[in-house]
Amino acid sequence: MDTLLLPFSPRFIVLTICATATALLLILGVYDREIFDLILIPLLIFGALTLLGVRDLMQKSHAVLRNYPIAAHLRFLLEEMRPEMRQYFFESEKDGMPFSRDTRAVVYQRAKMVLDKRPFGTQEDVYREGYEWMHHSMSPKPHAEEKFRITIGGPDCAKPYSASVFNISAMSFGALSPNAVRALNGGAKRGGFAHDTGEGGFSPYHAEMGGDIIWEIGSGYFGCRHRDGTFDPDAFARVAATEQIKMVELKVSQGAKPGHGGVLPAAKVSEEISKIRGVAMGEDCISPPAHRAFSTPIGMMQFIGEMRRLSGGKPAGFKLCIGHPWEFLAICKAMLETGIYPDFIVVDGNEGGTGAAPLEFMDHLGMPMREGVNFVHNALVGLNIRDRVKIGASGKIATAFDMARAMSIGADWCNSARGFMFALGCIQSLSCHTDRCPTGVATQDPTRARALVVPHKIDRVYNYHHATLHALTELLAAAGLEHPQDLRPIHFSQRTSTTEVSSFAKLYPSLRPGELLDGTQDARFRDAWAMARPDTFAAA
Repeated sequence: MDTLLLPFSPRFIVLTICATATALLLILGVYDREIFDLILIPLLIFGALTLLGVRDLMQKSHAVLRNYPIAAHLRFLLEEMRPEMRQYFFESEKDGMPFSRDTRAVVYQRAKMVLDKRPFGTQEDVYREGYEWMHHSMSPKPHAEEKFRITIGGPDCAKPYSASVFNISAMSFGALSPNAVRALNGGAKRGGFAHDTGEGGFSPYHAEMGGDIIWEIGSGYFGCRHRDGTFDPDAFARVAATEQIKMVELKVSQGAKPGHGGVLPAAKVSEEISKIRGVAMGEDCISPPAHRAFSTPIGMMQFIGEMRRLSGGKPAGFKLCIGHPWEFLAICKAMLETGIYPDFIVVDGNEGGTGAAPLEFMDHLGMPMREGVNFVHNALVGLNIRDRVKIGASGKIATAFDMARAMSIGADWCNSARGFMFALGCIQSLSCHTDRCPTGVATQDPTRARALVVPHKIDRVYNYHHATLHALTELLAAAGLEHPQDLRPIHFSQRTSTTEVSSFAKLYPSLRPGELLDGTQDARFRDAWAMARPDTFAAA
């Protein structure tokens, strides 16, 4: 039925006009043979355009063409003209997009398994302040054969998980279409990597494809909540027992809108999502800014311990964007006091993406990912517990260089959201919150979602993951390293002015093991450590 309604959508107006014109010209030519010669050229033009539009509608490779037959060819024409038209249409760092067009182009190329090499050398201004690079070795290593995995799960974890170092970051069903979720999870299944559900819950579309799942639980407790919105441990245990779910993750905050809570605009709350999440239709689906299941650092650690117990011993951890430093250190003190340690911590940065958030939250609230990762890494080192807690990094990661850089300053693995969205065909139209996504990625409109053909996009999700890890292998080999865990701050440098360069070892100094316990004098931690209390998030 949805397909039958397509001709009446404004998105198909060009095809509808061409088909109507073709039909009218044919009828006119049949009934009045004398003017047939006059209408032959227009008939051929409109007929050809109609055939092109039908082909666009039926092909499966390009979601934009399926949603905008004929009209979308203008976009591809501009892409072909890109080198000549860059200054007018494709400025890579000045167009206000979350990712540069060069980065998106690399992801598209890798997803489609086409050549991603570039001519004419470095395209960055290597003398601009902030330019960063990775050091190479005069004795490069052979390319590693392994696919770079790490084991997540401390001494209290009964079911450790062997995870890829590159996984799909949290994106909820609801924010994404059913076909997008299917394609992401199908790609994860094929490539042997993990797919974070986002706080929208473990949906049938995740379960359908069978890929490894990290189940994220937000303050709305979707999928494990009572009618009043409070946490339901029995419902959590039932879902967490699913074999496909490999880890359970408590979402404390999100980089793009920390302290705000999740937002799914009313336009995207379909009847299906209403049932899955247990919320009302026709209203914005808003997760509370704070959790109701705990209110103190000690309570938070006890809740994470309960999540691990209820899941049958699967790795349990939490995700957050670092805000007040003393609050995270208060969590650390709660770990020491309770003896309950998370198996992992995912650090999101304020550069992280979202489908809907106020501008001020996106741009000016929360700590950037790299500073956050390094802060968490050093705090755990300073407490002598770094070996039992793994760290994931999430925040504007799309390339192997992004991954290597984050791992050099403390991350054990990386998550990407927009990178995998690009692999699905996202063109950053910035319409995620309107339910009018042109590629069928971020919509609940079935006539738009049909543009995303799942088997084709599974291939592209897999290709992107595979090609990015291959690029990471090449980077490590060139640096004389064998595994991402060998990366250190000394392997990277940053230009701090046109004439000065600093090593990451200077920009991101390390604490000594146990330094926080001994009484650090490091200004980044000294005062915040003194202010932190395990029984409250407030400063002492």
